[in-house]
Amino acid sequence: MFSTDQGREVPPTAGLPLQLRDLLPPWQNDLPGALAEFIGTPAVGLECSGTASLIVILKTLHRLSGRSTVIIPAYTCPLVVFAIAHCGLQLQICDVSPRSFELDPTALAGLCDANTLAIVPTHLGGRVANLAPVIALARQCGAHVIEDAAQALGARQNGKSVGLQGNAGFFSLAAGKGLSLFEGGLWISADPELRTQLAHTSQSLIPRHTAWEFRRSLELIGYAAAYRPSGLRHVYGTPLRRALRRNDPVAAAGDYFSADIPLHRVSTWRKAVGSKALLRLPEFQAKLAAQAAERLPRLAGIPGLTVLLDPPGATGTWPIFMLLLADEARRDRVLAELWGAGLGLTRMFAHALPDYAYLRPWVGTPAVPNAREFAACSLTISNSPWLDDARFEQIVQVLVRHCRQI
Repeated sequence: MFSTDQGREVPPTAGLPLQLRDLLPPWQNDLPGALAEFIGTPAVGLECSGTASLIVILKTLHRLSGRSTVIIPAYTCPLVVFAIAHCGLQLQICDVSPRSFELDPTALAGLCDANTLAIVPTHLGGRVANLAPVIALARQCGAHVIEDAAQALGARQNGKSVGLQGNAGFFSLAAGKGLSLFEGGLWISADPELRTQLAHTSQSLIPRHTAWEFRRSLELIGYAAAYRPSGLRHVYGTPLRRALRRNDPVAAAGDYFSADIPLHRVSTWRKAVGSKALLRLPEFQAKLAAQAAERLPRLAGIPGLTVLLDPPGATGTWPIFMLLLADEARRDRVLAELWGAGLGLTRMFAHALPDYAYLRPWVGTPAVPNAREFAACSLTISNSPWLDDARFEQIVQVLVRHCRQI
């Protein structure tokens, strides 16, 4: 493993750093309106997390249809499992396509039936999923499509924001995302009647909770102070390396979550902070895209390495590069050198969903070989501006060496 730069830690994703002036007056308070304009939709719903946004969508669709089964990819965030369980709905795990994070159409077709409430494809790591086969299968069985765009705020398909092709979509505004309130989320829909129903659910379901919002406000102040290369060394790097020493990849990937999901209103102050930061997001994402364009050819030129890209007509965001190595052994040799070295290299999720021990009561043990292979062969590299060219080249050299090994 490389020794870490004692003063710097590259974050695992390229989130928009907050500035001191974001926390101070004057404030603009219409964050939902500003986000709606940014996304290109008449209105959005702002919630306390992406998970809460998904809960609002699921509760609404269940009330409207009465169906109760939700199909999700076998490789996605564990919090999606807990959102479905919170709503009292039935979970169905679907394998992904070979060497992909996208739902396998053949496997999905075998799972859809008259009780399927929704299918939840994922736009992962800023990459845009091809939704055409998912939408077609959903229409055949009368199900809804909920786009998990938690990591893809700003991504577009055929000129429109992700989240607007299906019946509804949701984004995360959590720590490290493109725009962060430390914890936050939003839901969208292209259907005006469904937007009205979603707003009704939110008003009736989400309470005011002063203690939770006070905690999130303090955490946002801490995040604004610590989301810098020097601060990240302590709040992210030290726990990461401690988890690696314990040989705990779930902790190292930040994948331990609780089934107890907080639900509360976002305060006026946190909305105001987000409104000011949002003004810088388009320029920030453009710079990330330009940096990705410069670095992608270097990665794509490594024999035996696959860089995940967007389908035709899609323009994703670039918080990270998602890579697939030929096999788990090569991937693990790269991780042994670079995970924990402060260079922003990590695993998206530690496992396919059935392989998290704490999820077994909800997920069970379905056969999902493609998802397991994806989890075993994949890693991510941060596209943060704080990963300079010299440190990026260190990563490239390690990848070249291990990808060429037989």
